[in-house]
Formats: sequence, C-alpha cells, structure tokens
Amino acid sequence: MKSVGHDSLKTGRELKVDGKTYHYFSIPEAEKTIGDVSRLPVSLKVLLENVLRFEDARSYTQDDAKAIAGWLPAGSSTKEVPFKPSRILMQDFTGVPGVVDLAAMRDGIVDLKGDPEKVNPLVPVNLVIDHSVMVDVYGTKDALQKNITIEFDRNGERYAFLRWGQEAFKNFSVVPPDTGICHQVNLEYIAQVAWTAEVGGKEYVYPDTLFGTDSHTTMVNGLGVLGWGVGGIEAEAAMLGQPIAMLIPDVIGFKLTGKLPEGATATDLVLTVTQMLRKKGVVGKFVEFFGPALDHLPVADRATIANMAPEYGATCGFFPVDKLTLDYLHETGRDAHRLKLVEEYYRAQGMFRTPEMADPVFTDTLELDLSSVVPSISGPKRPQDRVVLTDATSAFEKELTAGLGVPANDIDKKASVAGTNYEIGHGDVVIAAITSCTNTSNPAVLIAAGLVARKARALGLTPKPWVKTSLAPGSQVVTDYLNRANLTEDLDAMGFNTVGYGCTTCIGNSGPIADNIVDAIEGNKLVAVSVLSGNRNFEGRISPNVRANYLASPPLVVAYSLLGTMRQDITTAQIGTSKDGKPVYLKDIWPSNKEIADLMGSAITREQFIERYAKASIGPQEWQDLKVATGSQTYAWDGKSTYVQDPPYFKGMGVEPAAGAGDVKGARILALLGDNITTDHISPAGSIKKDSPAGKYLIEHGVEPKDFNSYGSRRGNDRIMVRGTFANIRIKNEMLPGTEGGLSKHFPDGKEGFIYDVAMQYKAEGTPLVVFGGKEYGMGSSRDWAAKGTLLLGIKAVIAESFERIHRSNLVGMGVLPLLFKEGTTRKTLNLKGDEVIDIVGLETITPRMDVTLVITRADGTKDEVQLLCRIDTLDEVEYYRHGGILQYVLRGMLEAA
Repeated sequence: MKSVGHDSLKTGRELKVDGKTYHYFSIPEAEKTIGDVSRLPVSLKVLLENVLRFEDARSYTQDDAKAIAGWLPAGSSTKEVPFKPSRILMQDFTGVPGVVDLAAMRDGIVDLKGDPEKVNPLVPVNLVIDHSVMVDVYGTKDALQKNITIEFDRNGERYAFLRWGQEAFKNFSVVPPDTGICHQVNLEYIAQVAWTAEVGGKEYVYPDTLFGTDSHTTMVNGLGVLGWGVGGIEAEAAMLGQPIAMLIPDVIGFKLTGKLPEGATATDLVLTVTQMLRKKGVVGKFVEFFGPALDHLPVADRATIANMAPEYGATCGFFPVDKLTLDYLHETGRDAHRLKLVEEYYRAQGMFRTPEMADPVFTDTLELDLSSVVPSISGPKRPQDRVVLTDATSAFEKELTAGLGVPANDIDKKASVAGTNYEIGHGDVVIAAITSCTNTSNPAVLIAAGLVARKARALGLTPKPWVKTSLAPGSQVVTDYLNRANLTEDLDAMGFNTVGYGCTTCIGNSGPIADNIVDAIEGNKLVAVSVLSGNRNFEGRISPNVRANYLASPPLVVAYSLLGTMRQDITTAQIGTSKDGKPVYLKDIWPSNKEIADLMGSAITREQFIERYAKASIGPQEWQDLKVATGSQTYAWDGKSTYVQDPPYFKGMGVEPAAGAGDVKGARILALLGDNITTDHISPAGSIKKDSPAGKYLIEHGVEPKDFNSYGSRRGNDRIMVRGTFANIRIKNEMLPGTEGGLSKHFPDGKEGFIYDVAMQYKAEGTPLVVFGGKEYGMGSSRDWAAKGTLLLGIKAVIAESFERIHRSNLVGMGVLPLLFKEGTTRKTLNLKGDEVIDIVGLETITPRMDVTLVITRADGTKDEVQLLCRIDTLDEVEYYRHGGILQYVLRGMLEAA
C-alpha cells in the first residue's frame, strides 16, 4: 500500500494487539455517515473498506462508499467503484510475459527520456513457478528428479530471466520451481488474511486482497481472502498502482446445510456446486457461502469449492473469516500474533462470521444440503457437466455417438497396440492423473487416494498397462504427510509416483503418451479418455490424443486406472482379480470416512508447514546454479532467443496518444466462431506441432521438434505466441465448414491457409480484421495472450453474443474493441459467410456502453446495418482504449509523474 486517502469520512482508528498499535479504517465508524451495513455481504464489506482506506475525494469518493452501503440486492448495480488489491499473485506462464512487459516498459520510458527506476511494482508481487514441469517420466522412483532435470533443460533461459527480474525490480519475489502450485502456496503460506504495511511511519492493517494472473486465484477465497483471476494486462496495471474500476457486483448467497455422507468427497461437492451455479447463471457475480454447514466445513473443502469459481462462472466464491479460518492458519504454521490480529481486526470490522450472526442480504440465494451429495464425475468436455457416478457409463455411451461422432456400429472397435499383448478401444482410460489444482490442497481426498492404492496393492491389483499414471502434489507438504501416513509406497506401487510439484496434466502438460498407444488411437480414430482430479477438461486441453476428459476425485482417479475404461460401470463392475483369485469391486478398496479422518489426524502436523516454507525461496539445486546477469536497470535482450523477446507494444509510442482511433473501415473477417469459444481455443497452449506456423518458426530458428517445449513456456516470445493464436486443434472456423484447427480464408481470392498466414497477408495489404463469435466468448482461463495475440494478428474488434468477464477486459486492455450483438441478432441471423467487408461506424467519440453501427457489405454489393453495444464499460476503459492499451496509459502516467 503506497498511500492512504485523506479520510474525510473520519474512519481512522487504532487497534492494539499484543501491545502493538495498528491503524485501520473502521466500517462501524463509517456507518454513522453512510448508513447501516451490518447485513451487507462480507465480500462487499471488503470492497467498502478499500474505498474507506483510499478515499481522497478524487479517485475514491464518499459517493463510492455510499453506493456500496446502499447496494440494492433487488437489481444489478450500475455504479462502478475503484478497487486496489493488497498484492498480486502470478504463475510463470503469465508471469514471464508480465515481467517481459515490465522490462519493455523500462525500455519504453528510456526512449521517452524518462527514468527506468519509475517502472517497479507498487504493491507486493509473488510469482510462483509452477506451470512448466511436464509429465515426461512417470511410474518410476526417479520420475521427479528426471522431470526436474528436463524442466531446467527446457526452461533455464526463462528461469534466468525471472531471476533477473527478482534482482531488478523492487517489491517482486519469486518462489522457485518444484515448490508447489501458486494457489496452494498462496493458501498455505503467502496469504495472511489480515495484511499489514507501514505508511508514513504508521503500521496499517487491512483485508488481505489480491489479483492473480491465473483464474483459479479464487481458491484463496476459501480462507476469507478476497481475490480473483485477472488477465496479465489488468494485473500489471494494478501492480503499477492503477485502481481497477468495477461495477458493484450482484452477490449470490449459497446456503450450505448438513454434512457430506459416507463415500462422498469434497470433489463430489464442488462438482455439484459447479453444476448448480452454472444453471443459476452467476457470470460476473460474486458468490458468497453461508449457512450452518460452515460451522464444520474445513478450509480445505472451502478452498476446493472456491477454486472452481471460474468453472461455475462467478468472479469469486467467497467464504467469510471465522473460527475454522483461524484453525487453518494455526495448522499451516502462521504465528500466534497473526492469528490474534486476524481475529481482532475482523471482529472490530463486523466481518468475523459466528453461528449467531444474522444472514447477509443477497441479490438471490440457492441452497444445498450436503447430505444429498453423491459420488460424481464431470465431462467429457466441460467441468459443469456433472454426471452421477452410477450413470457415468451410460452417459458416456450416449456421448460417444451423439457428441463425439462415433458411428453406432463402430463403438466396439478394438485396436492392437504394437509390441504388446493387449488391445484398446473407444472409452479406454489412457491418462489417470492426480493433479495439483483443486484437489491437492485437500488432504482428505489425497489420503483417500492413498488408501485406495494401499487396499488395491494389498489385493494384488495394478493399473491397466495402457494407463499413464501420475501424481503432481500442490505443495511439498503433501509429500510430507503422505510419507508420514506411509501411503507413498502404496501410491508408487500403483504407478502414482510423484512427477513434479506443478500443474502438469490439468493445463495440458500431461507429457507424451507412449508412441504405440498413440498409433493405435490415431490410426483407428479411437476416443481415448483421461481421468484427472483437476478443474479443466475442455476439448483439446489435456492431450492432443485424448478426446474425452473427466474430472474426478483423487481416489476415483486411482480406481479408474485399475478399471481402465469408461465403458464399464465402476460402481458395479469387477475392477480386478485379487492375488487369491477373487473378484474385486470398488467397495472393496474404498476407504471409510473414519479411516480417512483417523489417518489425517496422525499424518498432518503444523511443523510440516513451518519446515517446508522456511525453505520456500531456496529451490532445487538447478535453480541455485542458474547464471543470472544482475545489476542492470534494463534487460539485455538476446535477438536469437526463442523464449524471451522485446515485444512491440511501445515501439514508436509518443508522449501523447494519437488522435481518436476512429471508425473501422474495410475490415475482413478472420474467423466465424460458435458458442463457448474458450481462451484455450484462442490463446496458444499445450504442445507445438512442427507443421504449424509456430513450429516452422522454431525450426527456422534452429530448434529441433523434441525441444519445442510448450506454448505456455514460450509466452515471453510474441513471435511464437501470435503464430499460435486461434491455432487450437479443435477450433472450428465456420468459414471452412467441416474443418478443425486454426484455418481461415483470404478474400477476395478465397485462398485457404493457417489463420496466422492469412492474417499476415491481410496485414501486408493494410486490411484490418474482425472476428465474430457466439455465446460466452472467451470463457476459461484468464490468458492475456488471448487478447495480445488477437491484437498482434491485426484484429480491431471481436463481435459476439456474450463475453466472459476477464477476456472482455483484456481485449479492452490491449486496445481491441469488444462489441455485443443486440438481442435477436447473431452471426447466423445475419447469414455471414466470411467473404463480407465490415465497417464499424460511430467510434469517433467513445462513451461507456454506447451503441455503434455494424455495416456489412456482401460479396454481391448489398449492404446491411445493425446496432451493436460497445462493451467498453467504464470511463477508465475509455482512457485505456484511447491510449492504445492499458500499459501505454500507465507508462504515459509515469512520465507525467516524473
């Protein structure tokens, strides 16, 4: 916190804890002026405190505080308020381009005769390197070390760049690779719930809040820390001191009652919650959980639910601070003073939940009795598509023909696997992965997985030979308690050796499947299956060779590795044969709730967290041995690098923005896209194919295909990323019916080619581009490259039926227009083919949410005009767009402040 406001509401107060004095801005004192907020949702009280702390009669005003206090749950607010988070959390896929942009901003400010030291984060930034490790080696005791070695061979250049950033920038720290995933490290270590900072010689205390450059930042809401995922662009602006304007959100109250029944897990609970909230419709809204079940719902379960807010579409899924929050802080090694400070501060603010408190007033509510939760999985393409476990096989059989396009007379096809004595067919599980995100913050489900492995091992069972098994814990503490519970050996025996402490399979870093299995899948067009304990299963995400992906609890992942197929009902089928010849069923290897609880009680200790996180900054030997150039204010770019390049955003930038952007004239359509286009479809992710534009670029620059690494690992190189934008193998451009992949057509000649090649041809001709989409355009992970790549392809506007919140914001942040069809109009009602010429008229003077005119000139010369809604939503966003993007706006502001 760089500064505090003038406090014209006079809410400044003191709080003494253990004899230490803290200053804070009192919500109860503010009530004397702004009115009663006792039943305001706690998540909105956090926003209110932010206004009170920074209130200065300019950017933050009394009217902002009164607007939050007078929030009307009966209807959506049209009032926007500013928000500055306490800190920023990054992972390395989004963090590398973030540091690249900071380094480029230093070059940019030097070019404009400014001081490069002005470019520093103004709030604490923690970057956790967790997205680069791949499952190259698995099922062996040395899998972890071998994967670490390969990881550093691939990523040493990127990692050295991040080490440079840690030395060059103030207020910026890096958690080394193979420590844990950012969300679990955040939950277990970084988060403090009550944040403190010294300003003007005084120690201030305020709510711990954050933006994260990963959509699952919401996981920390389970700890009562308000935060959500934003694009890297938005995060960079926030770390550079820019308040983010946001409409006061609707808050949906989700009442939880009862207790989970025997056999149900936190995964089953979150899949049920996700399905309910997707059906309810909570995109762009806060969800706040309340009800008597919170009296006994542990933070690990809350974090599992909060983690999947992006999957149910909400900005966040928030749990208020209460006694169980304090218990978790103690269990994970926070000091006694911090616990006292958290409790006393939140009680003083009227934000500490107790069973006696009246329920808040919400926009709307829904309710779930936890005792009604049953074992479930979700898939095969979306996390909200929950299937009751007993119905999983019948649902998959229907999906095979209806959704996955397998002819009915072909569903029982079998294919031999070269060099083996087995065959595989449609529905066989080829990946079974216990992944870090969502589930490995939760010891109950990991202990359960270990117990399933123990019981299976005792009976002599092993996974099917075609299944690639892996365990990627979310933190090293997981290994400690699995070791203490004597479960590691059992998991290893089932092939679930630890492969790395990172995101792995859930983000597409599942690594290669054996060549002979891939040959059988691809040669026979089989629908192979993955089962993972993650939160994302979008088409084409997990592996290019796997078309059906299911989310499941860790113990179910182990069980499915034994069964090896989705074509049999796991609840009734024989999973295997014991060493004494008896059939084994799921019920024979499933642990009881008591078994799990007893083992958790003896295996997990506070000391494990203290000891592990005392070494959090050390990293493996490979990290310690990196050679890093230090001492320079600006980065020495290497023109030959294929990992890190100086991006073009600030090249030729003037001290003042150019005159108004004006109308878009004579544009061509690059893509016509359908509903549910995700950032996975838009942004480069996963493996790089050698015949793709990015693959050709790497080969031209001397990189062998075996060393391509992933798109995510090369996000610091705009030359590669722009070539991979819209290049997902499953994306369907309606301009080329019947095709998949990143293809387009150039007009007027009608020549087909990769989207990148077509876009570059248009760019050489000076032709602007537009993209059309359907509903929920840009859903999924918060990927800044989905917006950056869109800009660099020459796309001036994206026109869709609806936008996902983060991606819409990112488009504006990169200077790309997000435009919305009016009700009743779509690309289909307009009968667009892709050969039309597009004009967008009315952009000379932009105001928030104004109407603009779309002019369509068809190939035969006829014209149509329709009205669109410009989704530049706030005055701040108008400024970002006027400056050509949010980073240009911030950089010019730094020059003025110099």
